[in-house]
Amino acid sequence: MGGMERLLEVMRRLRGPGGCPWDRAQTHESLVPYLLEEAGEAADAILEGDPRAMAEELGDVLLQVAFHSVIAEERGAFTYADVEGRIVEKLIRRHPHVFGEATAKTPEEVKARWAELKAMEGKEEDPCGPRSLPALLKAYEIQKKGLEKGSEEGLRRALAAGDLEEALWNLVGLFVERGLDPESALRRRSLKACRKA
Repeated sequence: MGGMERLLEVMRRLRGPGGCPWDRAQTHESLVPYLLEEAGEAADAILEGDPRAMAEELGDVLLQVAFHSVIAEERGAFTYADVEGRIVEKLIRRHPHVFGEATAKTPEEVKARWAELKAMEGKEEDPCGPRSLPALLKAYEIQKKGLEKGSEEGLRRALAAGDLEEALWNLVGLFVERGLDPESALRRRSLKACRKA
């Protein structure tokens, strides 16, 4: 039995008769906070560069995939094989420069092609990104797409006025100008502070 099948079998046992009462009580909705938490912990481990922690935290993310797959399987909605199959199909479909005849020589060309393909599939991106994005990352995505941008001058004005909300927005704009991700930067800085504590 392969690794993923073993994880699914353990999850089915936990959810089944005589399994764990907590696991059996969970729903897709009740697991959302755990999915977000585990993704955040995986991001922290990646930013710390600790391979052992990365393996553990990515395992916790994979557990969330298995958990949701087993819940859906119980309801007859979809299975893990459907989850895996759909992402494999999507990766092949959205990489015609690897699996087809198209060409793309730069990351920018790949990104532009990806957006075109998503649009052709009727999956236009929400300009503000997913609702569940952390606020700092959402502000970064909005500004990166040019919907509204902060600036150094805007930061100065906001600080002078004591408007911290506007100052934070404009600070994110400086990250965008420099091509930096403020979410990862703040995570790294927070991890640094925790190591000192």
